[in-house]
Amino acid sequence: MNTLGVALVGHAFMGAVHSHAWRTVGRVFDLPVRPEMVVLCGRRKDAVHEDAARFGWAEASDDWKAVLLRDDVHVVDICTPGDSHAEIATSALEAGKHVLCEKPLANSVAEAVAMAEAADRARRSGIQAMVGFNYRRVPALALARELIEQGRLGQIRHVRAQYLQDWLVDPRAPLTWRLQAERAGSGALGDLGAHLVDLAQFLVGDDIISVCGLVDTFVPERPLVDDAERTGPVTVDDAALFTARFRDGALGTFEATRYATGRKNGLRIEINGSTGSLAFDFESMNELSFHDATEPAGTAGFRRILATEPDHPYLSAWYPPGHLLGYEHTFTHQLRDLLIAIASRTTPSPDFAAGLRVQRVLDAVQRSAAHHSRWIPVEEASR
Repeated sequence: MNTLGVALVGHAFMGAVHSHAWRTVGRVFDLPVRPEMVVLCGRRKDAVHEDAARFGWAEASDDWKAVLLRDDVHVVDICTPGDSHAEIATSALEAGKHVLCEKPLANSVAEAVAMAEAADRARRSGIQAMVGFNYRRVPALALARELIEQGRLGQIRHVRAQYLQDWLVDPRAPLTWRLQAERAGSGALGDLGAHLVDLAQFLVGDDIISVCGLVDTFVPERPLVDDAERTGPVTVDDAALFTARFRDGALGTFEATRYATGRKNGLRIEINGSTGSLAFDFESMNELSFHDATEPAGTAGFRRILATEPDHPYLSAWYPPGHLLGYEHTFTHQLRDLLIAIASRTTPSPDFAAGLRVQRVLDAVQRSAAHHSRWIPVEEASR
């Protein structure tokens, strides 16, 4: 079996999650290639060496550019803040490395365009690039995609999506990089809304073509991370709301906030079609609600599908029916799909072009909010 050496850039929350997935994927799935955890990269030398040992990486480095020169590194996994995605990803692709980049793909449309173009050039040489929208890999949501593809919902008419968190409710929470536009690009819109946009487009198999949005920042100043006596400006949104129209005519409503008191990771999506509906709540992530409107009215209604059967997506490799999976499994599934794509020399999904499409929608929402909630064509976001 061929071995693919992996370098992971970034070792905070997402780095820890991705590390667990790299440790796990080859032990669960029968893969055409074997990943090897070669090196963990980070800016703080002592911290990255400590985390490399803790997470199971063979080596540590504080110089990602030097890592790209190594012959034993074939895949670069990027888990850094958005302001560094474009430089690391394009450099890695130009060095002949396969790339997995966390979402959102970039902090701007211009950066995302450059990344998608670099990925397209690299693909001609057999180098693949994927953007990390892990919620596509929830078995219940992958099953929802299959049901929609089979026509079980008929003509899609409505998409309702929410991503609700509350970790910023306390105004004394520090001014981390996620609250700074120069690092994160946007706030709840990019952090949470990106997932909703990708998931909606993935599930219905259609693109958003226009949006009307608004954003707000509830707490404009927060304590500095290294000096709680001083404050700095919050330069991103705390909440974003927008309506959308899909190319085939469906209507969408989207809400992303980090101020929904009591909601920890409340990703919800409901899709209504002419012959059925689907509903999902990540806080019950092994369940999918399905309504078949073609059944007699006397017995029709939403029913729970427990997505743990071996013929459900990804689940033949795991546990007996009824034994539930968790958040971390979605990242293992993501790596499984990436490694199969690399081995078969096929374009992984979602590729950087899909990440660019999400970026255009996010940009259109920001433009709409800046123009008093005017409807904005998504194509206009690239100008």
